[in-house]
Amino acid sequence: MTKISQIEPIVLAQTEKGSATWASVMILVRVVTSNGMVGFGEAVPTLRVINVYNTIKQVSKGYLGKEAEEPEKNYHEWYRQDFYLPRSFESATATSAIDQALWDILGKELGAPIYKLLGGEVRDKIPVYANGWYQDAVSPEDFAEKAKNVIRMGYKALKFDPFGPYFNSIDEKGLQEAEERVKAVREAVGENVDILIEHHGRFNANASILIAKRLENYNPGFMEEPVHHEDIEGLRKYKSATVLKVALGERLIGVKEAANYIGDGLVDIVQPDVCNIGGISVGRKVIHLSEAFDVEIAFHNAFGSIQNAYSLQLAAIAPNLYFLENFYDWFPRWKRDIVYDETKVEGGYVNVPNKPGIGVSVNEKAIENMKAEPKEIEVSEEPVWVVKGTWKRYS
Repeated sequence: MTKISQIEPIVLAQTEKGSATWASVMILVRVVTSNGMVGFGEAVPTLRVINVYNTIKQVSKGYLGKEAEEPEKNYHEWYRQDFYLPRSFESATATSAIDQALWDILGKELGAPIYKLLGGEVRDKIPVYANGWYQDAVSPEDFAEKAKNVIRMGYKALKFDPFGPYFNSIDEKGLQEAEERVKAVREAVGENVDILIEHHGRFNANASILIAKRLENYNPGFMEEPVHHEDIEGLRKYKSATVLKVALGERLIGVKEAANYIGDGLVDIVQPDVCNIGGISVGRKVIHLSEAFDVEIAFHNAFGSIQNAYSLQLAAIAPNLYFLENFYDWFPRWKRDIVYDETKVEGGYVNVPNKPGIGVSVNEKAIENMKAEPKEIEVSEEPVWVVKGTWKRYS
């Protein structure tokens, strides 16, 4: 058995005109053991870079000196220590990143990729849907042209947010604009490609129901976060008003929270994020939980290439996988360099990486080159969760 001897939070950043955006930042965790083994994990940046960085340091106090080969036991020990883990995004993402790194170390010690430690793969190629492809798209023509490019790349599914700057409510003009964009994409890609509608959890139930009625004729594969994450009653109202599939889960921070949505029939496709659900230890449990309720799974996978590698490991063992989200083709080059570009998308699929642990080689030199001090993220009119350049009207 080896002890956890060091846990280091690392901020990577590429600045744009002197400031960083969350999409140009990654937060990694480097875990080192008493026998020199190294594992990497990834945490969520958004607008909380400094908070998460500092929380990793605090959470580390609960892991240092523990057995590196016992990630499940270590997770529960931190759950015991941190009274607010089920309510703290910062603690949840710090814990998730450390848990990932411990599974990476365990796999390396045993000479096997993580998926083999979890029962083995049910597929060796992961179907992925495209996201991030519609940057600066505003008009229907913009969306259609960019969607055609995505299909030429071999993708069989793509996700996008057609709602521009609308928040909470939406008027007839907004409904018409959204419908025109969705119609343009559907006509551009044809009927055999899944189009997935991202709401970013920003509407009330009445608005989201109006949206569903307008868009149901375009046969969307799912409607993601149609209402605010915490609006359980709004979600019930939405589910009773439409037959469209609901996808959600990127803000879930534990298996019991996931159970509330899955067990109550509020979600058709659950989207846990390995960077805040509780890492591999909890992510695998959500797979089994969702399978028991005939709910499909599509891991949220929007941050960096380390997250992507772990998401591929979990997707490999999920018999109820729908698609895996994919930003990889729209990552800045440096994010792909961190894993030596080993998780390329080919024909809408990614081969499951099978090196020990995380499955890929980690480029520590590239990490050193991108290291940065944790800083605040600037806040602009266009929120950080928007695909850049789409937060405006075209007419």
